[in-house]
Amino acid sequence: MASRSNLAVANDTTSESEELHRKLAVWNRMRLEPTFDGVCWEQRMKQELSLRTLEGHFIETERVGLLHDALVAPEDADGFVRWFETLTATGPGQNDPLFAYLATRATLSEMKWFLAQEVSGEAGFDDLVALTQVKLPVVAKLELARNYWDEMGQGRREAMHGPMLAHLARSLELATGDTVWESLALGNLMVGLAANRHYAYQSIGALGVVELTAPGRAEKVNAGLKRLGVAGDVRRYFALHATLDVRHSETWNREVLRPLVAANPRVARPIAEGALMRLTAGARCFERYRFELGVA
Repeated sequence: MASRSNLAVANDTTSESEELHRKLAVWNRMRLEPTFDGVCWEQRMKQELSLRTLEGHFIETERVGLLHDALVAPEDADGFVRWFETLTATGPGQNDPLFAYLATRATLSEMKWFLAQEVSGEAGFDDLVALTQVKLPVVAKLELARNYWDEMGQGRREAMHGPMLAHLARSLELATGDTVWESLALGNLMVGLAANRHYAYQSIGALGVVELTAPGRAEKVNAGLKRLGVAGDVRRYFALHATLDVRHSETWNREVLRPLVAANPRVARPIAEGALMRLTAGARCFERYRFELGVA
């Protein structure tokens, strides 16, 4: 019997990935929502076991694929931070041509499609930080608290980051129903790391590398929105993250990464894994976005 073509196998894999991540995305929205209905708790627990198992296999597949790269990370605190900071230039997905295109050439409809993908895959940085900080050592916990407080607009509703993004989505009338699976996978990864304590250090790495690498991308998205005539209050989310995350990254590396690795060098490897997993998931999104937008 003739073997199946590589294209057929690739199509099967894509279909399986899409089914998995659409299922996990629905569950992740449900699992984090507060509820007061305890009548069907046993049935939900059985369903959750099945979904947690799928989530675990997904995360472990991502993690195992990057074990070799994570081993390169030094286990001394200063060396680890230096290695981590190089990811902004050498990590997967960095300097992707997608963002130069968005800044200088994308049409409004193309920009809106991109933003719809980003909004659909957004897991809520504030909630991810809140989940990750549980039972961390004091110095790291305090920095995550400061980061969370910034995400919450330092107590001012109009300055909260989540509502800023929601305002952009409403103002541009983003159609978020047609999300590619790669974007959903990114959100599923971030929730899976933050919601499971055995991935707490991976979550620290993933969140930290977002702070490290986001400013350059946010700056280009903001430039593209400004070029297309989008009002300042609508693009405020990206304008803010183009500058604020620079400071967030500096303090995260100093107050979270350095003390954790100094206290226990064993955590360097899972933190590195989380950072590389997040960057790889992002790079997968950028590749798919470029394909859909016809960007070389």
